[in-house]
Amino acid sequence: MKSCRRCIVTGRVQGVFFRQSALAQAEQLGIKGWVRNLDNGDVECVICGEYNLLEQMVSWLQKGPQTANVAHLDSVEIPWEEHPEFLIRR
Repeated sequence: MKSCRRCIVTGRVQGVFFRQSALAQAEQLGIKGWVRNLDNGDVECVICGEYNLLEQMVSWLQKGPQTANVAHLDSVEIPWEEHPEFLIRR
């Protein structure tokens, strides 16, 4: 079953290669969507794909790369969106 989620990751998640690492993880899992830094220091992403793969991506987002320190992850289901790939938005 396909689904999309919008995630907000808080903590020390900017300046630690979080977006680049999320891109690599999404590509490995076959997840589509995007990730970007927010002005308040958080990271936002939209992830779309098979439900079980999204669960794996959400688990990864809760930890992030080794250099990150994730304090909180807010993840909510959103309506399906088509994305041709996973992108880093600026």
